[in-house]
Formats: sequence, structure tokens, C-alpha cells
Amino acid sequence: MRSDIIIAPVVTEKSNEQRGARKYAFRVDARANKLQITEAVRTTFGVHPVKCNIITVPRKPKRLRFRAGHRSGWKKAIVTLAPGESIQIFEGA
Repeated sequence: MRSDIIIAPVVTEKSNEQRGARKYAFRVDARANKLQITEAVRTTFGVHPVKCNIITVPRKPKRLRFRAGHRSGWKKAIVTLAPGESIQIFEGA
């Protein structure tokens, strides 16, 4: 179950700037809470998260020709790590 919580890392300009402050952004399962996300990061990457902030990204209206629709919303987690720790997969990006 823990491997299903973290869906993908969020790699944007803003998230790359936050890595200097030991903050890493992930796209997570919409049903996961802060404790589950913290435990998933701890077991997956072998680090010690100090804090976890959750943001629900709202859906966006989109249109294709004459049909109105929307892009799905999703949940984002920003995890702050203990001093001196980092996640290696982000450091190579």
C-alpha cells in the first residue's frame, strides 16, 4: 500500500528552487493523509521527513472544439526533510 501513495515527483521551476530548503514535492494519492505520506517517503527513500504540507490542486476547465470539459484535480504533498538529508533522485535532475 505504501508504494501506491507516492505517484510521481513534481519537477517544476518552483519545486527546484525549494530543494535548497530541503523541500520536495510529490504527486500523491487523493485519499492519503499526512501520516501515510510521511511514512511512504521514509520507507521509499530512506530519509527522515520533519514536516508534510498537502495541497489539493483544483481541476481546470478545458475545451476541445465545441465540447466543454475539465482536467482532473490532484493532490500534491510538499515534504520537508531533516537537516543534512536529501533525496538522490532529485539531485541528478
